[in-house]
Amino acid sequence: MSGARSLFAPHALLPEGWARDVLLSWDERGALVQVTPHAAAPAGVPVAAGPLLPGMPNLHSHAFQRGMAGLTEYRSDAVSEDSFWSWRQLMYRFALRLQPAQLEAMAYGLYVEMLEAGYTAVCEFHYVHHHTDGRPYADDAELALAVLRAARRAGIGLTLLPVLYQTSGFGAQPPGESQRRFIRSTDSMLKLLARLQPLCDAQGARLGLAPHSLRAVPPDALRAVLAGLNAIDPAAPIHIHIAEQTQEVQDCLTWSGQRPVAWLLDHAPVDARWCLVHATHMDDDEYRRAAATGAVAGLCPSTEANLGDGIFDLPRWVAAGGEADDPHAQHFVSSLPPEGAAPALGRPGGGAWGIGSDSHVTVNAAEELMLLEYSQRLATRRRNVAASAAHAEVATAMTLAAVRGGAQASGRPLAGLAVGQQADLVVLDSAHRALAGLSAPQQLAGHVFASHRTSAVHSVWVGGVPRVTGARHADHAAAEAGWLAARQQLLAEQVPAAS
Repeated sequence: MSGARSLFAPHALLPEGWARDVLLSWDERGALVQVTPHAAAPAGVPVAAGPLLPGMPNLHSHAFQRGMAGLTEYRSDAVSEDSFWSWRQLMYRFALRLQPAQLEAMAYGLYVEMLEAGYTAVCEFHYVHHHTDGRPYADDAELALAVLRAARRAGIGLTLLPVLYQTSGFGAQPPGESQRRFIRSTDSMLKLLARLQPLCDAQGARLGLAPHSLRAVPPDALRAVLAGLNAIDPAAPIHIHIAEQTQEVQDCLTWSGQRPVAWLLDHAPVDARWCLVHATHMDDDEYRRAAATGAVAGLCPSTEANLGDGIFDLPRWVAAGGEADDPHAQHFVSSLPPEGAAPALGRPGGGAWGIGSDSHVTVNAAEELMLLEYSQRLATRRRNVAASAAHAEVATAMTLAAVRGGAQASGRPLAGLAVGQQADLVVLDSAHRALAGLSAPQQLAGHVFASHRTSAVHSVWVGGVPRVTGARHADHAAAEAGWLAARQQLLAEQVPAAS
């Protein structure tokens, strides 16, 4: 089976919806060359154990933060009201002690975990750059290379997003001592990107850029780094944290007289290359204008709930011209793909949305979809909010939308089960008790809303290469052991447990 380049699926979720008896084939590069519904099952071709889904891109991750899981769920006596800002101080303390080998082990364990949970690609928002004392490593790319190695070992698709981080607040406030590992000049970032570009190309990874946030990158630096990035790759993905917390909005208003998203739209060339991570707090005009750029709203519901950020207004985004899940819409090329690869499918006139894990709370594609839908239900007091005119089944509509948005944000040809796209495949287990006896759309709904979210994932392919079989990655045990060892090395002097 490992050498096969074809798969037959009795039920498959294609970009236009569910199809029966689908034969898929891919070439030696892992690109789909055949997606044929109503086909006969050829002799010797493997048959999917359940409904076939497109692989889900994870559009936002901080790999090192996976080591913090469970370490911040207490309220210190030092704060009267716990929030993102108090959590951030604990994250800084954790980041200050991390060593390169520990980062690689944690990233490797994380990426194996992602694959087993149905993510086939990840956008890594990478901002720990330097020694614990803030000095650059002898090889300035030391920690970025650790991330690249971890992704290659796990077999997950990677969009590497080195983070530009220069200031501690709006108005170019000097960085704090606890931020010393993150700080880079604009020139050093552009040199890092130039160093990483051929390494990413050789690995089949995509290189982009992440200005951390408007509070961390002054306007002049933002303009300069975007110009430098365009000289390296004018189609490179650009991701930015924005409007995540109400305090961020207020601070931006105090500094500029504008809300964060409005300021960004007025001062940067935001288009389909951009991913607006979180974008939790926008007004009507910001929703309208941001959707019109074609940018992706990068939603991380588990994080936005865990940190008390707030709830993204998905119906308002859709009404403003965002992802409306119209299968008849004309496709467009959202970015130039790597040489020899097919472009990702996108949509004209309006934004898209996708999901990310952030990686400090949970790592589960289906769970992010569930939490997103449940947050909308709580906000609107309605059910099946993310269903559409094209797809009444909410899990189906959300999966298709999140795959398309994640593909666009990653800058990779991952937009679904279509010729020219990468053969990233996820097969559910029809024998799972939450799925058994149900139709294919109902099985997907059972996976998202009525299972343990990872337990019903049977098999995963990345670029036509099997990475998960029988619910387990081939290197599960080794990856888990390395992750546990790395965290144990840090625990003694890390975030204290609640008393």
